[in-house]
Formats: sequence, C-alpha cells, structure tokens
Amino acid sequence: MVDFSGLLEGYNRFRQGDWQKQRARWERLAKGQSPQVMVIGCSDSRIDPSQVFDSGPGEMFVVRNVANLVPPFEIEGLHHGVSAALEFAVTQLQVREIVVLGHGQCGGVAASLSRRFADKPAGEGGFIGRWVEMLDAARDRITAQLGSGPEAVHALELECVKVSLANLRTFPFVVPREADGSLKLIGAYFTVADGILHVLDEADGEFRPAA
Repeated sequence: MVDFSGLLEGYNRFRQGDWQKQRARWERLAKGQSPQVMVIGCSDSRIDPSQVFDSGPGEMFVVRNVANLVPPFEIEGLHHGVSAALEFAVTQLQVREIVVLGHGQCGGVAASLSRRFADKPAGEGGFIGRWVEMLDAARDRITAQLGSGPEAVHALELECVKVSLANLRTFPFVVPREADGSLKLIGAYFTVADGILHVLDEADGEFRPAA
C-alpha cells in the first residue's frame, strides 16, 4: 500500500517524466481550462476516470463522491458540493457532455442495500447513511424483486447511474440545454474485475459494452 512518502515518490517521477514531456500543455493549461466533458464518478480508489478513459490533464472536469450520486435540485441549506460543480461545469465551462460513471463492487451501493448506516449519528456513518438515502426508492424496488444477494447488488449499481441521470434532469440549467442539444447526458458502468465499460442506452434502459 502507498502512503504519503510513496505519493511523493510518484510526484517526483511525474515531475521528471510526464510533466517535462507535456510542459507546453501545462503552460497552456495555466491560462485556463476548457474541457468538453464532465465526469461524475465514485470516490472509490479503484475507479480513476482519467485512467479508465486514458485522458490527459485538462480533458475532463471530474467530480467524485460516494456512489457517483447527483442529488436532486434544491436550494435549501448552504453547502452543495456536487451541485456547485455541476453549475460551474455547465454554465461557466459550458461542457457539452456529462458522464455519470458507476462501477462494480461499489461500497456506497452496498451501504444502501444493507442499510448499515441508517439512523447513525454523524461520525459513525450518519453522513454516509443520509447520502445514500437517494437510493432508497430504487433499493426498495430492487430488493422486492431480487432480494439482497449479488444480483440485487449489481442491479442497484446500474440503477444508481439512472438515479443520478434523473436527478441531473431536475436542474433548471440542465433541462433546456439537453432539450436544444447543446448538452448530452450519458450513463456508464465500469466492471472492476474485467475492465469493461458499459454504456447506457436510455431508449431501452440497457447497459451494453462500449464499442
């Protein structure tokens, strides 16, 4: 396992290697960014969007959180990390596509399915429990059909992507842009064990391996 000293070793390799090779790019990026794609992914250490998509600096605007969830639009409260990032990407950077990237073996989805953090206080899982409440309706529907075994876990991981897409469509600055074609929403799912990316076809609700 890598600790901070290991991360510093990686930084030094980057500084002497890739940074030097792409120095002109870094100098351009110092003047600003203009990514065309926003990726909303999971915080899981195994799923790095830049690695999955083999992308370089400046190519994606990335937000990561537990279970790659987008909350529905609401203006109560004071702190809205995902919503603020979404607003910045869409209205300021004017990204053309938003990809919600789900994955296999998702701990946030497992927490929703097991309800292990339900009613816990903050510091003992309460933040996690309240965050994954966004999956409650989907979880209840899936467990009624499939129980709580591996098939249900996989189904909820896929449904999690659809929940985030539906919540994206509650934002007033997303809806008109999707309607006029200036913004496209995409659902995707990455399987950890075999490294295959699946893309959602919203016409029939099925995820299929990317071409």
